[in-house]
This record gives sequence, C-alpha cells and structure tokens, in this order.
Amino acid sequence: MRSVAMIEKWPVETAAAAVVRGDGTVAGAHGPTDRRFPLASVTKPLAAYAVLVAYEEGAVELDEPAGPEGSTVRHLLAHTSGLAFDEHRVMAAPGTRRIYSNAGFEALGDHVAKATDIPFPEYLRQAVLEPLGMKDTTLDGSPAKDGVSTVDDLVRFAAEVQAPRLLDPRTVLEAMSVVHPGLTGILPGYGHQRPNDWGLGFEIRDGKSPHWTGSSSSPRTFGHFGQSGTFLWIDPDAGRAGGSGTGAACVALTDRAFGPWAIEAWPPFTDAVLAELTATR
Repeated sequence: MRSVAMIEKWPVETAAAAVVRGDGTVAGAHGPTDRRFPLASVTKPLAAYAVLVAYEEGAVELDEPAGPEGSTVRHLLAHTSGLAFDEHRVMAAPGTRRIYSNAGFEALGDHVAKATDIPFPEYLRQAVLEPLGMKDTTLDGSPAKDGVSTVDDLVRFAAEVQAPRLLDPRTVLEAMSVVHPGLTGILPGYGHQRPNDWGLGFEIRDGKSPHWTGSSSSPRTFGHFGQSGTFLWIDPDAGRAGGSGTGAACVALTDRAFGPWAIEAWPPFTDAVLAELTATR
C-alpha cells in the first residue's frame, strides 16, 4: 500500500506502520516493523483483552465490585468508575461521568492479579501475548501505559480482535459497543466530547470531532492512541464503500511524543489508507 509510506513525511525520527485486513492478511507495511516502541496508552487494549479472557475463564465477572465503592470491572474498563486520571482519588459516582483514568486500569490489573493469584503482566503474557505469538511485547509496570511492542506483534493482536480466537466473538462485540451511552468527558489531547463514547477498554469513534482517526473513518471505528506517538484503530466498515468488505485495522508506532504534529498528520494518513483499501478491495 502506497498510503502506508506516508509515515516517511511525519516529523519523527523513526516510525513504523501496517494495515491488516479483517481476514488477517497484511495489506501493507512500512518502516522497521520489528522495532520495539513504548506503547503508552495503546497498552490499554491489550490489558483489557486480558481482563476479558479472565472474564471468560470465570476468574472475574464484569459486574462484580472492583475499584472504588460502587464500581465494577465494567466501570473500570469503560472509564466510568469515577477515579481520577492518574491517582486513586474518586471524582464522581460510578457510571455518571466518563473520566479517562490510568488509575482505573491499575485497579483492574490489581483486581485480576488478586483473582487469579498471578501478577497481571504474567497473566497478560499467558492469556494474550503467548497464544498470539507476540514474542516481542512486554508489560513492565502499569497496565495503563507501560507496554512495549512492535508493529509486527500488534498486527497479530489486530487480526485477533477482528477474527477472535481467544475470546467469544460476542465478548469482542460487547467490547466495541458503547458502555453507559451519552456520558460526556475529555478525550485526552482532543478536548471535551459530547458524548465521549467508550467500550470495554476501547475508545469508540462515533461522531467525535476533533478526533485522531480520519474524517472518513466509520462511526464504528474503535481503538486507542498513546502519548508516545502511537495508535491502533480497527474499522469494521473499512473497504466497504457500498459493497462487501472485511474491515481493516491500522497500527502506527513512533519515537516522538504525541502533540500537534500527530493531530495534523494522523487523520489524513488514515483517510488515505481507507481510500486505498476501498479502491483495491
């Protein structure tokens, strides 16, 4: 795909990107796809997937208490527990506000570790990374932000989310569906969103504006971006253009922190990728 090579024009020292179709085939890749980059918050979808494996294994329930009083595993995954951004301080009653929270994901990791008697980084490795062959991905710290991975490994993860083998497809469908519809909140880097929709560990595009995906991204697009200049999106409608299509995902990792450069560069890149997928389907 020629569109993937647009990363060459980004004002970063190193970048790598790839597009993977819904059937798991790689449509295109560019840059050092085997290089390890800090993921920052792109760690969260990986952590959420491990939590959902724990749910399907019966180790936890989505609606069992976890985090602050009145909160559940579901609240924590959907950033509606009421916990503050980066500290274990309650700012709202559970289910009433969308407060993006690293602390919430750290509470999730602690909860799963206690339920399984396995440290969360090890549980993530056993439940998700090892089965998918993500040999170059590690979590050395917070399940909110301390993952390190490669484009090659995240392509494997994106293929899994689009055609689940580790989870029941119905669970993944729930993860990409809005939890507590209508809640407003701040999307980091993009300001207040009405509504600020989120699924179980995945941000949902819907009609948000401004946004880090493209103007042609479907409302069903879901994923995450990270403050280390990284993103992963999955668009179930990519390549359809009024016809059949399997959807697609895109991963991009860089060595420059998120900032105005990313706000300017990412949407046209995504639009070019989607246009090429539609033209070549």
